[in-house]
Parts: sequence; C-alpha cells; structure tokens
Amino acid sequence: MLGLASLATLCCVSAGAQHAASPYTLSATPLPAAPSAVARTLKLLGGFAVATEQPDAVRLTLDQAIQLGLKDNTELIVRAQQEKFVRGQILTVANSLLPNLEATAYSNAQEINLAARGFNPSTVHPAGFSGSIPTIVKVNVTSAQLSLTQQLTVPAYFLFRAAQKSAEASNWATLGARGAVVQTVGGLYLRTLADEAELANASALIKQDEVVYQHAKASQDAGVGISLDVLRAQVQLQSEQQAAVRAENAVGKDKIQLNRAMGQPAGQALDLVDTVPFAGFEVMSIEEATRVASEKRKDLRGLEAQLEVAAKARQAVKYERLPTLGVGGFYGLIGETTGLYHGNFVAQGQLQIPIFQEATLRGQREVAQGQQIGLERQIDGLKNQIEAEIRSSMLDVQSAAELVKVARSNVGLATEALSDATERFTAGVDDNLPVVRAQASLVGAQDRVVQAEFQYNFAKLTLARNTGVLETQYRRYLGQ
Repeated sequence: MLGLASLATLCCVSAGAQHAASPYTLSATPLPAAPSAVARTLKLLGGFAVATEQPDAVRLTLDQAIQLGLKDNTELIVRAQQEKFVRGQILTVANSLLPNLEATAYSNAQEINLAARGFNPSTVHPAGFSGSIPTIVKVNVTSAQLSLTQQLTVPAYFLFRAAQKSAEASNWATLGARGAVVQTVGGLYLRTLADEAELANASALIKQDEVVYQHAKASQDAGVGISLDVLRAQVQLQSEQQAAVRAENAVGKDKIQLNRAMGQPAGQALDLVDTVPFAGFEVMSIEEATRVASEKRKDLRGLEAQLEVAAKARQAVKYERLPTLGVGGFYGLIGETTGLYHGNFVAQGQLQIPIFQEATLRGQREVAQGQQIGLERQIDGLKNQIEAEIRSSMLDVQSAAELVKVARSNVGLATEALSDATERFTAGVDDNLPVVRAQASLVGAQDRVVQAEFQYNFAKLTLARNTGVLETQYRRYLGQ
C-alpha cells in the first residue's frame, strides 16, 4: 500500500507545526518596507539569502521588525520547504489516477556466429539443396512503440482527495507558524523597549544620586555635614550604577534574541524607534471571542483538515475490497533497419480480486478508524482549551490594566516624596537617609510601571493570538 504510506507521511508533515506552539492568524496587511541596511543580503550557492551585519545601527519600527520576522525567520523558511515536500508527495499520489504513457525506440545491430552456438548447416540441408547456409549472420533491427498502462481503482481516488486535504493542513500549519513569529517578534520588541526604559530610569537616577553625593561631600568639606551622609550617598550612587549595568546587559541580550527571531545577524545593532504603547482595550465577550477563534485559530483548522484526511483514508481502506481493473498495451513498428517494417501491438486487460487479504484489510481499517476517532477527540479537547486560553488571557488583560494604573499612581507619589526629601536635605533640615529611602521607593515604582506596561501589552498580544487574529490585528490590540 504505497499510497497509504505516502498519505501517512503527508499527515505527519502537515501536522508538524500544529503542536510546536499554538499557531494562528491570517496574512497581515502590507507593512512598511524594512530599512535597506537590514534588507541587504548575501546570496549563497543554494539560492538562500542570508542577511549580513551592517556597521551602523538600524532604525526599526515594530511593523518593520514583524515584517523581517515573517520574511527571514528560520522556522518559516523550513515550513515553506515542507510545503514543497507535501506538494511533491501529492503529485506522486495523483499519478496513480493518470494513465502511464511511454514512448520507446531502439535500434539493434548484431553479428551472430552460428557455428560458435553449435549450429551445423550440413545437418539441416534439405534433399536436393545445393546452396550454402552462412554461419555468420548480421541482424539489424529497429523498433518504435507507444505503450499505455492504466489501473482503475476506487481507493486511489480517495487517497488523492486525502492528499489534497493534507496540503490544506500543511498550509494551516504554516499560517500558524507565522502567528507564532508575530507574537515572538512583537514580544521581544516590547521586552526590549521595557528594558530600555529601565536603563533610562537608572541613568536618570544616577545623575540625581551624583547631585546628592556632591552636595553631601560639599557639606562635609564645609564642616556642616557628616561622613555618614557622604558614605550613604556613595552607596546609593554605586547601587544605581550597578542597576544601570544590569539593565544595559539585559537590553543587549534582548536585541540578540530579537535579531535571532527576525532572521538577522545576532550582532546587528538596532535602534528601536517606537515608544512603549499604552492604550485602553475593550475586551469582547467570551462568546464572541470563542466564535472568532473557531474560525481563525489555525491549529483548530489544521486539525479539522487532518480529520478530513483521515476520513478520506478510511474510505480508501473501505474500498480496498473492490476488484481492481487494469488495462495496458502498446502499438509500434518493428523491422530490419534498412528494410521493411511491420506494425505490432499488444492489448490486454487485468482484473484483480482480493481474496485472502482479510487480516490486512481489517488491520488497515482499524488503523484508519483509530486515527479518525483520535483526531475527533483532539478537536474536542482543543475547543475546550481555546475557551480556557481566551478566558485566561482576558483576565490577564484586565488585571494588567489595573496594575498599570496603580503603578503609575505610585510613581507620582514616590516622585513627590523624593522631591520633598531632597529639599529638606538640601536645606539642612534633615540628613540624606530619607532621600535614599525615597530614591529606592521611586526605583521600585518605576520598575513596576515598566513591568506592568509590558505585561499589559503582551497580554493583549496573547489574547489576539488565542483568538486567532494576531497577525492581522496586532496594531489594534496594542492601540497603535
């Protein structure tokens, strides 16, 4: 059963990306062209293009980053090659429905030594024959013919229909992989923006700590301050310097991962020009989100296509018990190369009836039935999982939005407290301990704002992906 084996291979390939990461979404609307510095590539012998690292930092928007990911991400390139493999296998399965037509021609020149083969002319001379029979014979034969074979079988038709559905399943898997790339690139872009914000906050606090340190040192030199204030201010300054080093390291790692997700050189310098988006989002009802997901989720649509593949394969196995009719033959010319030619042909028919194959046929039926029932259960389970994922994402979006509001309010309060403490210290009313504490409180509040904004935006991206519309609607979900 070569056809069923090929079909099993198709099912495995088309399902390859369905469970790697929940894949979703349709093709995106046209995005702005990526910067020419990033688009410059190096052509290899195999026909693939590899991006080369540019000396200058590349200015990159979120749209351009996602566009590069959809164009150069390694997983998507591999998925494109797997789709080619599926299409090639479909052509192989389809060939069983088409007649096999071949044209052949040959010319043969031989010189045969009859005596060497044991032939003695004297033993075959008829009575009264006075001539001689040569023992060296030259034979030149030329032939040309057109042959046709065709096997008519019902299972082959259902295998072909199943192969067509396997191509659809492979396409859904590719679209799902595109959705995964959009979420990965978008999440890394937002993560980088968040770490850059933390670095900017740390740098700003360093400047403020330097002012406090210089003031404490000047007060000590003037004889009105104490060494404890200087030591305390120096410790705070060095702590912020350490925080800035950690934030700078995090930004560098984020850009390496972002380059990797976009299919760019790991060392390519990037300048992210978008700011951290923050916009309120009205979450749709759970019923509406589930309805949209049932139409847009690529993993669900892929499983449904695989179920149709299994159904067609089961029908093919069912009709294996039917007789198989085959026809064939050829027509051509044959004769001496320099002489006369004569037509020759063969026409034949063949009828095959399976008799002692019951165990094999029952085994194939059980396998096909098991695959179909298993896929039906997977689809039911995935539908429940989709609803759970959507509900969870909605809760994340709502809670993250509240966290952003609270965190921003805390930043305002911490900033005001730091300002008051700094004024009291500058006026000599108090030492710098309240300043240090207020600075630590402000640092924590600013970090919580950055993390809350990132969680809020990423939660909206996750909700869009769980609904199945990430690739086409990520701008709307981010409020851009």
